[in-house]
Amino acid sequence: MKIKLLHQLQFVINTLAIAVVLSLILFAAFPEFRQNNLLWQSLFSEPTNKRKPISFAHAVARAAPAVVNIYTQGFERDERFYNSKRAIRTLGSGVIVSEKGFILTAEHVVKNADQILVALQDGRQFEAQLIGSDPYTDLAVLWVQSENLPVAPIDPNLTSQPGDLVLAIGNPYNLGQTITQGIVSATGRAGLSSNYADFIQMDAAINDGNSGGALVDSDGYLVGINSFNYASARRDNQAQGIFFAVPAKLALTILRKIATDGRVVRGYLGLSGKETYIQTSDDLVTPVGIIVTMVEPAGPAAMAGIQPNDIIVEIDGQKIIGRAQALDVIAETRPGTKLPITVIRKGVKLQIPVTIMELPRHSLNFGS
Repeated sequence: MKIKLLHQLQFVINTLAIAVVLSLILFAAFPEFRQNNLLWQSLFSEPTNKRKPISFAHAVARAAPAVVNIYTQGFERDERFYNSKRAIRTLGSGVIVSEKGFILTAEHVVKNADQILVALQDGRQFEAQLIGSDPYTDLAVLWVQSENLPVAPIDPNLTSQPGDLVLAIGNPYNLGQTITQGIVSATGRAGLSSNYADFIQMDAAINDGNSGGALVDSDGYLVGINSFNYASARRDNQAQGIFFAVPAKLALTILRKIATDGRVVRGYLGLSGKETYIQTSDDLVTPVGIIVTMVEPAGPAAMAGIQPNDIIVEIDGQKIIGRAQALDVIAETRPGTKLPITVIRKGVKLQIPVTIMELPRHSLNFGS
């Protein structure tokens, strides 16, 4: 009985072996039979759930064509020789943000430039026109006349948060377009080079030539315009991994203002201040307004009667709790507008009407 079972088992094994060999011969002779065949896939195909490496190539492919190289040339007086000038050349990057030819870049890249050359990644080159610039945000707007321009992907509702992954695209040291990667370290940084720029801080490297380039997210959408390196701004060679970009939303607002007026017109109040708080519990403090620390002589605030140590709690009926918020309200107010400003002075609430002036270009004082 056992011998009979062994013979039957041997017959089955031999039959299966012959079937497998014949199947392999058939698959080799007719490749079309391999598709969707479980036997072939189990023996020779790689597992379908094999891990793929993380890549942001799709984000770079979407955004990189709109990032341009910028070359400028200007002239300055050469003190070594009488009545002579020497050429000053700078290098930077820019971002095409409109199919009409508008390009955002850093103001310091094109400052004092007599000639601006823009080079696209597809090989086209144009001489660009400077439409206007804004030193407070380190932004400038260029324009080139052309068709079929690549435009950076833009999401007007995009807001950066600490921890977001970002890619910086630019032309460092004229090596050619280069990608660096990092995360958003913080948002809302102000007072680094200007009171008005709500900078994004990140650790994606910004070197000479990167300024004015694009900061994008992992889907290729524009997050900001690369601005400067903390170490270079502070002349501190010890600082590492601290770089800044102007948020895309702010940059596009500046673009619209410059495209409309040729410059950015900001309201100006003429005082300095800082947030003040009250303690509402043992471990909680609540912002209540802006305490005035200095009032500029002959400025709008001084002429209206605002004094040091006044606490600004409302501007035009809007409750004010933060310095950046107050800056935005005043900066967005057209010069000549009269705003009611509510202050608390020695425990008494007063409403003071103030006529807003235009922010002088030389002033970097707190505008609200």
